[in-house]
Amino acid sequence: MNLFNSALGKNITFVHPAYFEISGLFGIPNVKYYYVFLFFVYVISVLGNTVVMAIIILDHDLRTPKYIAVFNFAFVDLFGSSALVPKLLDIFLFNHRYIPYNDCLTYLFFCYTCLSMQTLNLVALSYDRLMAIIFPLHYQVRVTHRFMLSLIASFWVFVITVMFIVVGLLTRLSFCKSVVINSYFCDHGQIYRLACNDYTPSFVISVLLPLLIIWLPLIFILFSYLYIGYALSKVATLRERVKAFKTCTAHLSLVAIYFLPILITFTLMEKIHPNARIINLSLTSIFPPMLNPIIYVLQTQEIKESVKRLFKIRVQSKITVKKGTIM
Repeated sequence: MNLFNSALGKNITFVHPAYFEISGLFGIPNVKYYYVFLFFVYVISVLGNTVVMAIIILDHDLRTPKYIAVFNFAFVDLFGSSALVPKLLDIFLFNHRYIPYNDCLTYLFFCYTCLSMQTLNLVALSYDRLMAIIFPLHYQVRVTHRFMLSLIASFWVFVITVMFIVVGLLTRLSFCKSVVINSYFCDHGQIYRLACNDYTPSFVISVLLPLLIIWLPLIFILFSYLYIGYALSKVATLRERVKAFKTCTAHLSLVAIYFLPILITFTLMEKIHPNARIINLSLTSIFPPMLNPIIYVLQTQEIKESVKRLFKIRVQSKITVKKGTIM
């Protein structure tokens, strides 16, 4: 078997199944209520992120580097939810548990791409807050539209490249035994463990992925806020500290929403029931995109003022139209 898999340069016929079976949520008691919950979470996610994107497009005052990152965040949340939830509901609610091999890998690619971009977007926003608070006089020079667009574009290129490698390695695996994936979607770890030839490259990348996508972004964000906290401690007045900290509350809320459930789930992975772990991981993927737009609308002063301005302009235009009709 090792000789079979080691000859990477030779013509090898890999045994690819016609389909995979997704079985993660089947058999969980009263799980249909969870599907109803997921449906409403998805609807709110779509509406909320669409509204945030529309506000940023319509209000020229929000055409700043920070809101380029926020717009990308909302887009990724919208795209990620649409890639994951409808197919998840189709699989489990309508009992379409068999998914073709190529479709499964495509499903994996888009889900992992969006989940990875969500954490890297938090890095971009963290850097924006770091520059705005530590170097306020140089902020507009250091954080330009071009810089933010280049940063986000580099994140997209990096993530897409990594995910092509992930999927490419999976195509070099043979599946001659079980094709049952015990997860709520086409999970990378669950797939490569089903292979009957050597899956060491996929195992290595499964170790590197959390490091690149979760731990390094989290470490950068934590050190950024430690530095921000140290800088704020040097500010003379309490009022200035509070004012500076308020600009970070929305971002800190997003960081907590994304990373705390992941850390808790992976820390207690061996101690919790497999069904509970699957539910927790699915919530970790689905819940943040719903909360992100709510947090930004409620906690970000610029967006609240933008909503007021847009609403005021709409009301005034209606009044003008009515006056013109009466005259």
